Amino acid sequence: MEYAVIMAGGSGTRLWPMSRTNRPKQVLPLVEGKSLLQLSYERMLGVVAPERIFVSTARAYAEAVFAALPQLPRENLIGEPVGRDTANAVGLSAALLLKRDPDAVAAVVTADHVIRPVSRFHEAVRAAFGVVGKRPDALVTFGIVPTHGHTGLGYIHKGEPMDAGTANGAYHVLGFKEKPDKATADRYVESARYYWNSGMFVWRCDTVLNELQRHLPESHKAVSRIADAWNTPARQQVLDELYPSLPRISVDFAILEPVSQGKGKAQIVTVEMPVEWLDIGSWPALSETLASDDHDNAVACPLCVLMDSDDNIVVSDDPQRLIAAVGLSDMIVVSTKDVTLVCPKTEAQRVKDLVERVKEKYGDRFV
Repeated sequence: MEYAVIMAGGSGTRLWPMSRTNRPKQVLPLVEGKSLLQLSYERMLGVVAPERIFVSTARAYAEAVFAALPQLPRENLIGEPVGRDTANAVGLSAALLLKRDPDAVAAVVTADHVIRPVSRFHEAVRAAFGVVGKRPDALVTFGIVPTHGHTGLGYIHKGEPMDAGTANGAYHVLGFKEKPDKATADRYVESARYYWNSGMFVWRCDTVLNELQRHLPESHKAVSRIADAWNTPARQQVLDELYPSLPRISVDFAILEPVSQGKGKAQIVTVEMPVEWLDIGSWPALSETLASDDHDNAVACPLCVLMDSDDNIVVSDDPQRLIAAVGLSDMIVVSTKDVTLVCPKTEAQRVKDLVERVKEKYGDRFV
């Protein structure tokens, strides 16, 4: 049976002050009145039945997730007591699904992206399910067709096409490349042999768990024990005892890279996903989804007056507060009821560091 697991555990610090500890970015109505989590859930409805869509998130976000997705069954939320990166998150979800269904195949997707058009996303996911149906040992990644040499993303080096009887747009993977410098990134794009690494996957749960056991045995043992206790009174105790002690490591480093180097029994396949793909991890990234005025100001603000101002990002969630600016260029202005952020667009990646400084000075009051 086919399932979906939406990974929604990130804190979204670079979207502060909108994104907070108890209200992370994935549940905020940031894109046309909808949250990134809602958009991800709605995308998966096109290929997976609603009762087979799960959300993996921090336990602290549980009520915010249910508020954003009231239709999600409570038993379909996988709450981590602490974050231990994606290797353990996908391992736990795979172990739980395998307990439910020994033939479970999971599409692991994220709640960080805006993906358009959705129809192409659906085609790629169906193609990936088709690959796994014919090749049970396949760990399928989705390769986003790059539009430019992006230095903030990892890349997939695609090899030869898989046989025509498997799926169109499916390729063997020669390797994964970390975030490159600009010249290297441009060379990747010009070669037409590289994709952006989407961080989304399709695989049989038993296949990925076998690789977890091979490459990260401590994590495999723990998630298996947690899955055994999941529907028992001991669930919380076992989860709280075992999960926080696991090594913090991504599924890319723990499983996909070594398997791509021939160190496992699975095979890595990539399915092309030719979509507009926006990773909403910062204010400049979010601004690409916002309407712009005649002066290229990206504005999402109930009350706003800009005079002689160009190329700014202005966002507010306070319907009673007017944002007014004169002679402002290339700035980010974000206003909430208790915090106002002002910074140059070129410094957007440092918002995460700013949050740490705010926390040092004021504790958890504003984070």
